[in-house]
This record gives sequence, C-alpha cells and structure tokens, in this order.
Amino acid sequence: MLKAIIIDDEPDCVKLLALQLKMYCPQIQVVAECTDSQEGLLKITGLLPDLVFLDIEMPVMNGFQLLEKIGQINFSLVFVTAYDQFAVKAFRFSALDYLLKPIDGKDLKAAVEKAEQRKWPDKQQLSLLKQQLQGGEKAFPDKIALPFQNGVTFVEIKNVIYCESDNNYTRFTMLGGQQHTVAKTLGDIQEVLEERNFLRVHRQYLVNLDHIKKYVRGEGNYLTLSNDKNIPVARNQKERLIEKFGWL
Repeated sequence: MLKAIIIDDEPDCVKLLALQLKMYCPQIQVVAECTDSQEGLLKITGLLPDLVFLDIEMPVMNGFQLLEKIGQINFSLVFVTAYDQFAVKAFRFSALDYLLKPIDGKDLKAAVEKAEQRKWPDKQQLSLLKQQLQGGEKAFPDKIALPFQNGVTFVEIKNVIYCESDNNYTRFTMLGGQQHTVAKTLGDIQEVLEERNFLRVHRQYLVNLDHIKKYVRGEGNYLTLSNDKNIPVARNQKERLIEKFGWL
C-alpha cells in the first residue's frame, strides 16, 4: 500500500479524488485529506506519505510555497489543476506529473502507476514549472526536462537541432551529437516546442529553424541542418516553411 495525502482548497475536489482513488487505485491508502495548505504541510511532515496530490493555487500558501517549506522532497508528487492549455505546456516543459480537473479515471491510474516507480521530483523541474507559470504565456524557459527511466535530463532548447519520431518515442539530436530518447510522441513534443521556433516539416521530423543551413527545392524538398543532416520536407509543409522565413 502507498500512503497518499490530498491537498486542495476545494472540499468537493478532495472528496471526489479520495473516492476515485478508492475506486480505481485500491493500492493507495489516503491517510489525510486537507483543504488548507498549512494543514497539508503538517500532515506531510508528520505522516511521511509516499504520494501527494497537490493543487497549486491555494490561499495563504500556494503549492510552490508549501514545497519550499518542506525542503527535501522524498515523495512522489502529482499536481492537480483546472484545465488551462498554457499550464499543460508548462507541466510538459518540466516533465512533472499532473491531473486535470475533472479527473479522468484512466489518467488517475496512469499517474499512480508512475508514482509507484518512486520517481521523486527534481528541484530544477519545480523551478522550470514555477518560472513558466508565474511568468505567463510569454515566459518561455531556456531548458526543457527530458524524462528517462531513472531520472530527468535538462537540455538547452537552443541546442536541440531536430526531433525525430520513433513510433511512440521521440529522439532529440543535440548540438555536439548527443541524443536523448523520451517516451513521448513527436506530436506531444511539437505541442510543447512549436512556439519556440520549431516546425514540423515532415511526419517524422520537427526541426529547430535556427539550425537550418540550406533549403533545397524541387521533387526532393529537403533541409540541410547545422550538423549537415538532410531532413525531408513534406509537400503539405513546404508553404508553412516558406511563410516562416518569408522566402520568395
């Protein structure tokens, strides 16, 4: 059994999540239901949970302030938030687990399964999330968190040359030749990076436009990138590429 604590200033949300955990995740024992962040802090330090479901926006002390008071985080953490497209991108940038209200049973089970792997959040992940949420939609972090089996790698976005689809995985190719593979589809990555000067030029490739050296037109449309890799350009993406650069 995993001990869990729910912290949310909306009582109905707390009760509903506790009920859903009972229905979908019998391996979870809810040891505290808190509608006050200060009470939540006391329960975390006193009960030493394995898993905490935490709302970010709360009066008196928000979720980030609560985590800062705890210091060392030695439990799995799942943020619970109302739907907001920008907030979702922020979570994906930082590779932190989140659930959207109203919570879907399948999403809840998936979040708990991840928590069972004992992946505790990294301080840099929390910093990335906080930076973007507090800065608003114009606040784009310089780094993105790439999860792997035993942890998280943080890479500079400007150093990502291109991303390549590999079924349900995506391979990042970096300046310098390093590669990182994440268990995300290229569509997921596109949604996160499309506002950071990246463009899906082919069903298999998402490229950093800052790393384009050459564009060759004709029957075999392709790009040459800064690492001399040639990337095909799909016919239906050619116009978007030309529009991006204002090419004639």
